[in-house]
Amino acid sequence: MTGASRVPAAEQTLRILTHLARHAGPLPAARIAADLGLPRSTTYHLLTVLVDAGFAVHLPEERRYGLGVTAFEVGSAYTHQDALARLARPLLARLVDSIGQSAHLAVLHGREVLYVVEERAKGRPSLVTDVGVRLPAQLTASGRAMLAALPAAQVRALFPDREAFVLRHAAGPDSPSALRRLLVDVRARGHATEDGEITPGFASVATAVLDHAGHPAAGLAITYATGDGVDRVDPARLAEATARTAREMSRRIGGRTLPG
Repeated sequence: MTGASRVPAAEQTLRILTHLARHAGPLPAARIAADLGLPRSTTYHLLTVLVDAGFAVHLPEERRYGLGVTAFEVGSAYTHQDALARLARPLLARLVDSIGQSAHLAVLHGREVLYVVEERAKGRPSLVTDVGVRLPAQLTASGRAMLAALPAAQVRALFPDREAFVLRHAAGPDSPSALRRLLVDVRARGHATEDGEITPGFASVATAVLDHAGHPAAGLAITYATGDGVDRVDPARLAEATARTAREMSRRIGGRTLPG
C-alpha cells in the first residue's frame, strides 16, 4: 500500500477488529490501545464507531469490548458461498454413505442458522433443513454446536433476554440462563444434540467446524428418525462420525480441530 492510498482511521479500525477476533473473550479498551500502540482517545472513538455499526459490543459491567453480531455475520458470509459448499459436499456424501442417515451443513447468521448443504440418505424422508432454510440457532443441533464454540459474551450479545428466543414446538431453551446451561452440557460432551425441537419424530447430533481463530465456521449435523416403528440408531456412533467429518473439514479450511 502506497503512502498516498493509506487511510489511517480505516487501518486502525481494522486492526482493532482483527485484534478482537484473535482473542477468545472481550478486552478492556486500555488493553486494546496498549496492544496496538494506539492513543486511548483514538481507541475509544473507533470502538464507539464499531459498536454503533454492530461490529463490536460494549459490556459495561465488565468494562470490556467484544465482537458484535455484525462481525459474525460478515465473518461467516464466506462460509455460505459456493466454495464452502463445494468443499463440504463430498465429505457429507461419504458421511451419509457410511452411516445411512441424512446430513447437512449450516452456518450461523445472527440468531439463526442458514443451511448451505444437505445430503439425504437413500430411502430417508425429506427434512425441513433444506438448502436456504433458516431456523432458530438455539433449537438446532448445528446451531447449538456453533454457539457452544463462541465466547460467552458473544452468546449474551446474541441472546440478551427472553424476547430473543423463538420456539417451534414449545420445546427448547427460552431464556439466557436455560441456553447457558444447555451450552455447558454441549461443551462437556463435545457435540450438540436436539430431539423433536425442530421436527417431532426426528433428532440430530452435530459438531462445530472451526476456523483458524477457533471460531465456528459451520455446524455439521446428522439427523435421524426416532420413535416406535423405526430402526434404532446409536447416537454416540453418530456423534463420533460427525466429529470425524468436522475435524476433516476444519483441516481443509485451515482451521483448528477439536480433540479426537
